Order: sequence, then structure tokens, then C-alpha cells
Amino acid sequence: QVQLVESGGGLVQVGDSLRLSCTASEGSLSHFAMGWWRQAPGKEREFIAIVSKPGKGVWYSNSVKDRFTISRDNPQNTVYLQMTALKPEDTAIYYCAADYDYLYQVVARHNHTMAYWGKGTPVTVSS
Repeated sequence: QVQLVESGGGLVQVGDSLRLSCTASEGSLSHFAMGWWRQAPGKEREFIAIVSKPGKGVWYSNSVKDRFTISRDNPQNTVYLQMTALKPEDTAIYYCAADYDYLYQVVARHNHTMAYWGKGTPVTVSS
């Protein structure tokens, strides 16, 4: 069991950068593959990035590849999503998620479902 808390969302302009953080109010994140999802208004939740338990393996969706970077600091019990060159279509609620399985298992899984979720942090990109 792990309690996830996201932070760092806000209102930014097109082309700006923003870094989201995910920490655990309870539990250690080092036991989990960690992912970021987002849900735009009126759309389904989208899986956008995942980092392996030790932090060496990553995977990105095509929609954010080359603009977003996922990383983790296990001693600090924190996972990050660095977002650059933000676009209006990046506007969404961003969720942190955790899963006991390995990265390759989550990526291979139908819909990439993950076990534990935070409550999300909103990101609005204004033009």
C-alpha cells in the first residue's frame, strides 16, 4: 500500500516548462514502478510515462516523447515529470501512479493499468 501525492501543477504559457513531483505520504516508492498519466477535459485518462524501480528504464507515449522526462530520486522518495515546450493540448489533470510489477510488465499490459493512484495536480497551458 502506498499513498501518492502530486504537486507542481499550475497555469503556464505555451512553450513554458514545468516540473511535477510525486511523493509518498506513506510507504517507500522504491518498491514500485512509477508512472504519470493525464486526463484532459472530456477525454479518457492517458498513460504518458513510466520509470523502472531503480530509475534506469523509462518509457514514453508518442504524445510527450522528446518533450517530457520522467525521473526518480529513491532516497528522496520522489518521482518527477519534467515538462518542456508545453502546448495547449497538454492541459490536463496529471496523475502519479505506482505498481509493484516491473516496467516491462506494465508497458505490455492492456491499457497499462497500474495499482495505486494519487489525486492529481492540474496543469493548464494558456495560449
